[in-house]
Amino acid sequence: MKFRNSLFLLIAILFLASCGNEKSSITGWNYNDPDNGGFQKYAFEEQETGPNLVLVEGGTFTMGRVEQDFMYDWNNVPRRVTVSSYYIDQTEISNFHWLEYLYWTKRVYGIDYPELYKKALPDTLVWRSKLAYNEPYVDYYLRHPAYRDYPVVGVNWLQATDFCGWRSDRVNEYILIREGLLVHNVDQIGEDNFNTDAYYSNQYNSGKRIEGLADLNPNGTGYRNVKMEDGILLPKYRLPTEAEWEFAAFGLIGNSVGERIVEKRLYPWNGHAVRNPDEAYIGMMLANFKRGRGDNMGVAGNLNDNADITAPVFSYWPNDYGLYNMAGNVSEWVMDVYRPLSMEDVDDFRPFRGNVFQTKQRDNEGLLLDKYDIPIYDLKGLQSYLNDFYDQTFDGANDQEGELLTTLTEQIERALELLADDQKYEANVVIVEESIEAIKGSDESVKIAPILLKDYSSYIVIRPGEIRYRETKVEENIDRRNYKRSDNINYLDGDPKSHLDEPHWSSFEDSDKTESGSMYVYPGQGQSADDFASMVNDHARVYKGASWNDRAYWMVPGTRRFLDERQSTPTIGFRCAMDRVGSPVGLGGSR
Repeated sequence: MKFRNSLFLLIAILFLASCGNEKSSITGWNYNDPDNGGFQKYAFEEQETGPNLVLVEGGTFTMGRVEQDFMYDWNNVPRRVTVSSYYIDQTEISNFHWLEYLYWTKRVYGIDYPELYKKALPDTLVWRSKLAYNEPYVDYYLRHPAYRDYPVVGVNWLQATDFCGWRSDRVNEYILIREGLLVHNVDQIGEDNFNTDAYYSNQYNSGKRIEGLADLNPNGTGYRNVKMEDGILLPKYRLPTEAEWEFAAFGLIGNSVGERIVEKRLYPWNGHAVRNPDEAYIGMMLANFKRGRGDNMGVAGNLNDNADITAPVFSYWPNDYGLYNMAGNVSEWVMDVYRPLSMEDVDDFRPFRGNVFQTKQRDNEGLLLDKYDIPIYDLKGLQSYLNDFYDQTFDGANDQEGELLTTLTEQIERALELLADDQKYEANVVIVEESIEAIKGSDESVKIAPILLKDYSSYIVIRPGEIRYRETKVEENIDRRNYKRSDNINYLDGDPKSHLDEPHWSSFEDSDKTESGSMYVYPGQGQSADDFASMVNDHARVYKGASWNDRAYWMVPGTRRFLDERQSTPTIGFRCAMDRVGSPVGLGGSR
């Protein structure tokens, strides 16, 4: 039910409360009746489709290799799986979408926490090459209007995930404004910004047009915030899982009769060719990719894909789900942590590796803790970075720079001691109020200060205004059979069951995964870069599909590659997804 203004909202609720009440089918008591306690049931038809999203009807398919594995990675063994229905962006996220995100971030956080704006900036220097002239892309690709509809690149996995969270809040804020519950509050500053979880938890009260929905609870205040049970706000935007992205890319919904897939696909279209066979468009490239060595776009006067680098996000022909550029233009981040044998380990229903289960933080009385009013950092990752920076810089640093590095090292060690004592907020106060201020207040002779400030920003994991979460603990899952630990990234691949070094099993069982005996050692957990055991670790994320600089082999949706979540390239972008709740076919239908 959608209410266009507060007056209509109140009239509708009073009508529901006064006449024609629906009765409970199990107790006989009236719903929406304050005389019966006021338990409310709102009319609900269907999940609203968010901006730029397309409903992908799920189902079963063979995930993995459909092309010869000439790389001999053996990391995409075919396996039949099922994905539920979900939503995914019709196009890649564009430069202009990202500029909108940057503008909001600077407007809200720019005064108190400018480091959050720095964290959101794409790395435009990814275009540089030692033996190529790519400076025009460094200067113009992100911001010049000629490229506004081109996919954003230079964005790492963490930045893409942050964007999804920001987009979730902006869309839900717009819905509440549209329904007359909030005003468009352009004065949001710092932690006083709209966050969906904070709103659900009654920790965002700015910009209310009215007190809220009428609350029929006779013991209540008469008004309340929108709840999830009302079905008004949307689920969160997120990156698609690897299975979801691959399923959407194939677009098999347009290639089946009944329950029979009439032709197995190699690409997101039928056939084994990369040119359009239709008479009206015959010979035109179906995607933006690199045809061969030294051939990024073909011959002048007859460019084969009309794009030397990326192309606008609505280029070429969509697949049968209506999705553009699922075979080229840019490769795309997905949510999964990379493991070569994921296909053998993950469930066959909604397969995914990367779960770290969390719960909201509460006090001793069971009440939610106040939302964060400062940025929260990845302190262990920050320590690893600082150790490496210290080792590489200290010998060439002047006295003032050496003193600053020593101070920062002492502060991060003190913060980690607080973190080990379960004082996460206090640990981050050390960084925000001491380390960041020490960097900002440095003398002009400290030339490394701007570098440190920018790099520190990349380790922010939670923004002011977000609800406090923590990882679940083993002791609160004593009676559970489906999981015990919070972090399940290493389950069946890297945990004690699959550990190679038997003498370390016992110590590894009760420690972080980063003890010296663990299978996947990596910086970011108190380790230095010298401790790398493998490029495959808990920070390696999967990306899918071909880019403008890839050969046709990578256009096969079953192919998979990986990159560290903090790294970015000029060939990787992303699109968002969203959970589908309710009927898998839409419009409340069933089959």
